[in-house]
Amino acid sequence: MKKLVKLLFLLICVTSLFAEDFSEMSTQELIAIMGYVKPDNFKKFKKELGNRVKTMTPKEKSKYKKNLPKMKK
Repeated sequence: MKKLVKLLFLLICVTSLFAEDFSEMSTQELIAIMGYVKPDNFKKFKKELGNRVKTMTPKEKSKYKKNLPKMKK
């Protein structure tokens, strides 16, 4: 069951890599794709993620800070 949930989550993340409207994605999805966004979409992604930082839960902020180095190019 856990493997199925992980697979579905991974599938959602991979499909969302092709999305350009990041406002419709959950904060968890945005955090999960940090470092994997196409350069063409990076500016929109960074703006949307920046707007979400203020409302993140402590758990989300922890994952966000952990993934932050992935965004530096």
